Amino acid sequence: MIDRRLKVRHLQAFVEIARQKSLKRAAEILNLTQPAISKTLKELEDIAGVTLLERSRGGVVMTLEGDVFLRYATSSLTAIDQAMTSISAIRKGERGRVAVGALPSVAARMLPQAVQLFTRLAPNATPQVEDGPHGFLVDRLRAGKLDLVIGRLGKPDTMKGISFTQLYAEDVVVVCAPGHPLAEAGALTDIGDYPVIYPPKDAAIRPLVDRMMIADGMGDFPRRIESVSAAFGRGFTLGGDALWIISTGVVAGDIAAGRLIALPIKTGLTAGPIGVMARAEDDLTPLAQMFRQAAIRAVEDLALS
Repeated sequence: MIDRRLKVRHLQAFVEIARQKSLKRAAEILNLTQPAISKTLKELEDIAGVTLLERSRGGVVMTLEGDVFLRYATSSLTAIDQAMTSISAIRKGERGRVAVGALPSVAARMLPQAVQLFTRLAPNATPQVEDGPHGFLVDRLRAGKLDLVIGRLGKPDTMKGISFTQLYAEDVVVVCAPGHPLAEAGALTDIGDYPVIYPPKDAAIRPLVDRMMIADGMGDFPRRIESVSAAFGRGFTLGGDALWIISTGVVAGDIAAGRLIALPIKTGLTAGPIGVMARAEDDLTPLAQMFRQAAIRAVEDLALS
């Protein structure tokens, strides 16, 4: 629990002293007297119960405890600054554009709610939304063509230079059309020679589905069709006897409406984190920060977390 004596001025003074390595220079930058900044530091150390900085002939030296505290103090001030910037942007009716990429499961399930919430926060801004596979969207994010991407956490080699904030977890589901002979099938081994729509190699869910297949002692499906296209998968499944292995979010609405049937097959091994991706080295714009917050709120409203 945060000590109520701790104030923002304590963090500001400590971070500035650490940056300048001098109480005198930090006091000048913060428009304080040297006795005043020394008193503020002493108050902070009393609250923390440890010595954070030690004076030396060359200025000040950080203690081990000070190094630890600095990391979180800096992050806290950055978060406060971002919060105030976002509130200011809302108050001023920030104009502009925020470009968001979303994997199909997110685009179908959570994104509409996030966009509605965002437009309330920033009615004068224009959200630009596109969906696609993980690799395509992350490449566009790196190139600066997207501000955010919302989707599954990718493999480590695809996430270099990308930050990830988890929103919720999602698994895959095996679905079929109503009245399908296998609507009650409880295992992948029951599928037999029916056509199966399977995620392609570059799909974020492919390694998870492959792992599920191995755990179930399955080889390849003899009539496999590879695709993560929601439009194709839905049309092909409803128009014949195919089964479709896809992220739950893509077909959640269809299952709820009775247009598709979820087979009672255990798919827990395919559960994976869904989150917001951004360029790790960049500070988010106020509009991108607002959209990320809208996404977090949408997950709460839809009870996905």
